Amino acid sequence: MKQSITDRLVLFSENSQIARSAFRWAGGGGQTGRLMALIYALEDRSIDAEAVKESCQLIRSNTKLFSKFRGITSLAISAKLSLDSDPKHLFANTLLAHDRLRKAKFSNSDQLTIAAFLIATDTERHNFKKIADRAKTFHDGMKGRWWFLTGQDDSIFSVMLALSDITPPVGIERVEQLYQQLKPEFKRAGSSTVQALSQVLALGGKSDEALGCLLNLNKALRQQRIRLDKEYTLPVLGILSLLSVGETALIDDILAAQDYLKTQKGFRALSGQERLLFSTAIISSVYAEECLQKEDDAVLASATSSTINIIIAQQIAVMMAIMAASAAGAAAASA
Repeated sequence: MKQSITDRLVLFSENSQIARSAFRWAGGGGQTGRLMALIYALEDRSIDAEAVKESCQLIRSNTKLFSKFRGITSLAISAKLSLDSDPKHLFANTLLAHDRLRKAKFSNSDQLTIAAFLIATDTERHNFKKIADRAKTFHDGMKGRWWFLTGQDDSIFSVMLALSDITPPVGIERVEQLYQQLKPEFKRAGSSTVQALSQVLALGGKSDEALGCLLNLNKALRQQRIRLDKEYTLPVLGILSLLSVGETALIDDILAAQDYLKTQKGFRALSGQERLLFSTAIISSVYAEECLQKEDDAVLASATSSTINIIIAQQIAVMMAIMAASAAGAAAASA
């Protein structure tokens, strides 16, 4: 396993222990804490507990009691804010972007807070309304094709498409084509997950090439009993296929990363799929950054940078989906 991957895995494990200790009151010992640990690890930083707490207070001071910003995304957004040089300004922009999305008729949700944060960090204030309106166009266009799928929250990918240079008609058509091509192969993962995979490939900008890479990679992974073709991990398979990395290297790294996390406190009891999510997020981020550093072509460099953003945003979206499902299960059990 590459030393840079090992270093980031070690940091992720250490950050998880910090989150468990410093943020137990906010679920730091569970999935939200591990997500915060991942966010810091992807920046090669140890968690600054005081800075995160200040960001938590910033959110509480500027939102109402039942605001979605105080929900399951709170620690993730606080972590991202704490890494910024001007958290107050960034959060003010995030609230404004959220307002623009709500005025564009997006339903309020935990995912919408992340979507607003993406807008705030990726463009200027004067573009917020345009991006929100473009996102709604993407959302409604996809909903028109798959009303039974996009009834689920799709705000994060709609915003990511809106922030790209893909036009809505082209993007919606491309996602549709990919969906139809991928559905027979991955139907067991669920239709909404196949749609998310299609969106990842469309955002990656190398859709035709990546489709062949994805199918070959999935076959090689399955031969090693690594199952990324399931409900929560399928979009991650798409991310890996966008990277210019050999199958053998990826498989070796995934196996080694899995073995490492199995030995770490707080990760032994996790499901194999959850460990896969964290392992592949770290592996993908390292390879994407290396591609970016080596890339001389400005256009390809921009695409690689977008891939890094996809990795981070998708990882947050996937983990939120798991947390939401867990919360729903717990509520049903107590009813």
